[in-house]
Amino acid sequence: MKCIEFTTESKRIRDFLKLPKRLYARTENMENPKEMRRILLGEHPLCKYFKLNKFIVYDGQKPVARFAITRYPQDDTAYFGFFECENNSAAAKEAFRVAQRFAKTHHCKKIVGPVDASFWIKYRLKINKFDKPPYTGEPYNKDYYLKLFRDNGFKICEHYTSNQYKAAQYEYINKEYEGKYQEFKKKGYEIRSLKLEEFDENIKVLYKLLTELYSDFPIYKDLSEADFIEIFKSYKSIIDPSMVKFGYKDGEIVGFFISVPNYGNKVYHLHPLNILKLLKIRKQPQEYIMLYIGVDQKHHGLGRALVYSIIQELNQSKKPSIGALARDGKVTQDYAKDMIEDVYEYVLLGKEIDD
Repeated sequence: MKCIEFTTESKRIRDFLKLPKRLYARTENMENPKEMRRILLGEHPLCKYFKLNKFIVYDGQKPVARFAITRYPQDDTAYFGFFECENNSAAAKEAFRVAQRFAKTHHCKKIVGPVDASFWIKYRLKINKFDKPPYTGEPYNKDYYLKLFRDNGFKICEHYTSNQYKAAQYEYINKEYEGKYQEFKKKGYEIRSLKLEEFDENIKVLYKLLTELYSDFPIYKDLSEADFIEIFKSYKSIIDPSMVKFGYKDGEIVGFFISVPNYGNKVYHLHPLNILKLLKIRKQPQEYIMLYIGVDQKHHGLGRALVYSIIQELNQSKKPSIGALARDGKVTQDYAKDMIEDVYEYVLLGKEIDD
């Protein structure tokens, strides 16, 4: 086994990109190759915020594992990400050995992963429900990756869940949420669906609310409004406006709920056939992914009113949904508990670097 660090060499970039294509079935590959290439070349909008060192493990001439280490200024943690590996303990051992040696050489106190460069790109390791196809936005990986991390000294430090909600076979009623909805309505709040012509203006408000909401997450890093808009502007082409809700008070947005149809991995592989499939799914979704919910702290309780407005939409459509990637301890894990029929689990792992 030989681990090679590279910068922008064309052959190495090709080898880095080809590994997930070999490991995953076509419907399971969640990597957007165009975005990945931009990251490797330092052309992604977020690359200005971090230093990325890239590595490939070879068995002879064959790439068998890959990873990158991300470092941020004034942060003594090394972030281990973009990890892909054959079910090969020797290849994994070499990858983790080099990663930990690199982190120690650069005076990092610990190594955390998987983190694909940024909180805003992708992080977390999937640990169950591998019998189900990945949903849009899911951090997907091979089922043996948790063992590879643990075998190399990593321990779970954070846990997250996604709740699978069954389709309403009847008019689902939640008295608590309905009560909150009516309470906030009486107080002068308004909850309404997104108007696409307002998207560009609303995304600026989302920037403020989302960055405040997630600022206490373990690997969160700030980014500029311009870079946030650049990353999130693509959502305009895939959202169902009826499933994006905003809460208003005195004409100001103070809460939001963002859902998208479940496109699987098609949004990451935009060839002509998939574009046609995306258009069909957007017109007739079979499932929704609830990606983000947030409320200004001064308007506590509005979250349940927003959930009620989404429940009303789901009652009409009779479609199932997934409440995606809630961190343990957050109230969003318990929304509509009586409608949960399955739970996906994800973890973040870490390891202290010996002096």
